[in-house]
Amino acid sequence: MNTCLNHLHGKQKIQYIWDYYKLPAIICLIFLYIISYTVYGHFTRKETLLYAGLVNVSASEPFADELSYGFLDFLDADSSKKELKLYTGLYLTDTPDDPNHEYTYASRIKTVASIDDEKLDVVLMNKEAFDAFSQNGYLCNIEELLRELDPKTMAECKPYVTANTVILEDNADDIMFDRSLSYQAVTDEFPMGLLVSQKGLFKRAGFDGDVYLGVIKNSPRMDLAIEYIEYLCTDK
Repeated sequence: MNTCLNHLHGKQKIQYIWDYYKLPAIICLIFLYIISYTVYGHFTRKETLLYAGLVNVSASEPFADELSYGFLDFLDADSSKKELKLYTGLYLTDTPDDPNHEYTYASRIKTVASIDDEKLDVVLMNKEAFDAFSQNGYLCNIEELLRELDPKTMAECKPYVTANTVILEDNADDIMFDRSLSYQAVTDEFPMGLLVSQKGLFKRAGFDGDVYLGVIKNSPRMDLAIEYIEYLCTDK
């Protein structure tokens, strides 16, 4: 190669070096990019303290910030290192002729996947979504969680505790194959939700419509879910 380079000048020499080394150079650049991206991601990645979702509930950007960044301020957490992950735009309905069928299906898949991955802790939802989460057995007993609050906050929250029905067993699958069967189900009822629109942050915001809070029963962050309930329901 040195002999060839001695006979080349200017652009020809540059072109020759490029042709000879371009593949190793490209490979090196790719590796450098991957390493830099990994290092950057490691040092800028935030720890997610809590995962919350708005289901069939819309919030303005300022109010969404209160639901997320406001909670970090409540905890005195560093927002450059910690975060509350707030899922927005989730929409669930059992109405068969709903025009947003495809969007509803995608929301349902995302919601179930988040629950299975333990990346959904608290749900803020309307009555229709509250019924759906309850019937599917996703929500824990909210009354038991409230016992972890200080007595004053627990007493203030108690009037807003709302019971709902969970379906323990039904014959829905059998009906799909035999339409002559009537629907039958074994159910249970217990307190699963908190009507947060009547108190605290939602009430101060003048939020329109009922909003229920539920806590997903497989959440590994129950302690922070309790803190979130306190943050939302505290009257300032």
